[in-house]
Amino acid sequence: MDAKDRQIIRALQINGRLTNQELSEKVNLSPSPCSRRVHALEERGVIAGYTALVDQKAYGLPLTVFIRIRLDQHSKEAVARFEHGVAEIDEILDCFLMTGVADYLLRVIVADLDAYESFVRNRLHAIPGIASIDTSFAYGIVKQTQVYPAV
Repeated sequence: MDAKDRQIIRALQINGRLTNQELSEKVNLSPSPCSRRVHALEERGVIAGYTALVDQKAYGLPLTVFIRIRLDQHSKEAVARFEHGVAEIDEILDCFLMTGVADYLLRVIVADLDAYESFVRNRLHAIPGIASIDTSFAYGIVKQTQVYPAV
C-alpha cells in the first residue's frame, strides 16, 4: 500500500459516499486508475466494507459503558466460550483482548441504567467463565473518529 492508497482510504473514511469522480479529484488521480485502486483495496480486504455512522443518542442508545472482564481460567476452551458468547451479543460493539489486570475490554451501548442492569444480569452473566466485571460509564465524548491518521 502506497501513499496514494492511503489518501484514497482517508478520503473514503471522511466521506464514504464520494462518487469515483469526486474521489479521484480529491486524491489527484484520473477516474479510471482511482476506481482500479479502490477495487484492489476492496479485493485485498484493506477496505472491509462501507457503513453509515449513526448518532447513538438519536438511535436511542445514549449510554456508553466500558467493561473490563477477567476470566476465571485461560484455557483454549474457556477463552473460546467467552469470545463466542461476546460475538453473539449485539450491545457489545467492541471487544478487545488486553494486557494488564483485565483480560478483555468491552464497549457496550444501552438505553439507560435499567437496560445496563438487564444486560449484565441476562446477557453477560450467561457467558460462562467470567471471574470479574468492572464497569466504567462514559459521561461525555471528547474525541471520536473513524478516520486513521495520515502516515
